[in-house]
Amino acid sequence: MVKPLPYHQIYEIFERFEAIDPEPKGELEHVNAYTLVVAVALSAQATDVGVNKATRGLFAVADTPQKMLDLGEDGVIAHIKTIGLYRNKAKNVMKLSRILVDEYGGEVPSSRAALEGLPGVGRKTANVVLNMWWGHPAQAVDTHIFRVGNRTRIAPGKDVVAVERAVEDNVPARFQRHAHHWLILHGRYTCVARKPKCGACPIADLCPFPEKTA
Repeated sequence: MVKPLPYHQIYEIFERFEAIDPEPKGELEHVNAYTLVVAVALSAQATDVGVNKATRGLFAVADTPQKMLDLGEDGVIAHIKTIGLYRNKAKNVMKLSRILVDEYGGEVPSSRAALEGLPGVGRKTANVVLNMWWGHPAQAVDTHIFRVGNRTRIAPGKDVVAVERAVEDNVPARFQRHAHHWLILHGRYTCVARKPKCGACPIADLCPFPEKTA
């Protein structure tokens, strides 16, 4: 089992992340909790940039579950057909919108269990919504966090659940709320999958990754 970095090193890493970007934000565009749920659900196997391009027009006409139902599945498809798996995603958007209207009065629930009960909403999506909308210290582990967590040994783990738990266990409480955004952004722009930009990395001296680039 790979041991995480010592606590004091993890603390210093997040101090540096905080100094660079004190209030990191997710890059998916949304106007309320409902559009955030839809945007995150649509982002599976798609880029945030691509999702934002598709949802700007969609959310302009359907920013509530009832408006989405009124738009209809074909209307949703017309807006999101540039996104991968758009037909299945459109079906899930309609199904989750119906559940929100029928069971939650059109409001998005604030519990992980309820969110995960919505079609197309898994643990990662639920954690993103809990963190970004309600400010819960929930850790949504995607491929970026999985990579960064293991490379830096901030949160080593063999699967996303293990890495999620490692982030919760290893990251100091002070940094828990923004931890997943700092790690995502670091993985998206600096600690990239191929040829990580170690020469420009603010935590390179603290990172034990054996395949650092010059």
